[in-house]
Amino acid sequence: MSVVINSNYAATLASNNLATSSANLQKSLNRLSSGSKIVSPADDAGGLAVSMKLSAAAKSLGAQKNNIGNAVSFLQTQDGAMKSVASALDRMAELAVMYTDVTKSTSDTANYATEFTALSTELGQIANQQFNGKALFGAATIGTVNGVVLAGADLSTATSGLLITAGTGIDTAIQSVATLRASNGAAQSRLGFESDLVTTNKANLEAANSRIIDVDVAEESTQLARWNTLVQAGTSMLSQANSSAQTALKLLQ
Repeated sequence: MSVVINSNYAATLASNNLATSSANLQKSLNRLSSGSKIVSPADDAGGLAVSMKLSAAAKSLGAQKNNIGNAVSFLQTQDGAMKSVASALDRMAELAVMYTDVTKSTSDTANYATEFTALSTELGQIANQQFNGKALFGAATIGTVNGVVLAGADLSTATSGLLITAGTGIDTAIQSVATLRASNGAAQSRLGFESDLVTTNKANLEAANSRIIDVDVAEESTQLARWNTLVQAGTSMLSQANSSAQTALKLLQ
């Protein structure tokens, strides 16, 4: 091999190898410190694009889960009100029977009628209840959440025309409210299954995204050790290659 001064191919090669090892060492450090396999788009442009779509879809499912939870809260509040209505109707049915007791005085029946009227007024107030500004009861459909229709509970119609004399309309009202509560329960049940499905899908999307974007710490730690060793070796070899030029000086002495 020729001994030259102007050119040092060994030092150039060692320098290039050291630069490559240093860059890879820095990349491993960035991955481990960030926990992400894709530190910059250049690392995996296609993977980054897929990851962004998966992440957006997972966040969308999270929002859907919140919507379902809010819908369930609405239905639970609605059913709680209808439960109170059912209790009031039970008492009104009892009052209607006692009102017909021939052994009661006019004053007694008047008291029964007063309570009956008060309960009728209470039913009207319950029918006007709201949930976050939304009417709990009405003829119109409330809306659709994840394909589940929240049907309007027309409580006013169900409890209208109630009279204590002969218990007019009470049995029909009780049946109507029972039907409304059944519909409410069915919607809650469906939303429960929808919530489970959304939760499962969200978890699967997050797992798929993790396989693309998250760094394998064990594997990357091994790479870090490798590149760290190569940087140290490359530094040593570059120093030795640079010192090889001193051989030419010895020949000139």
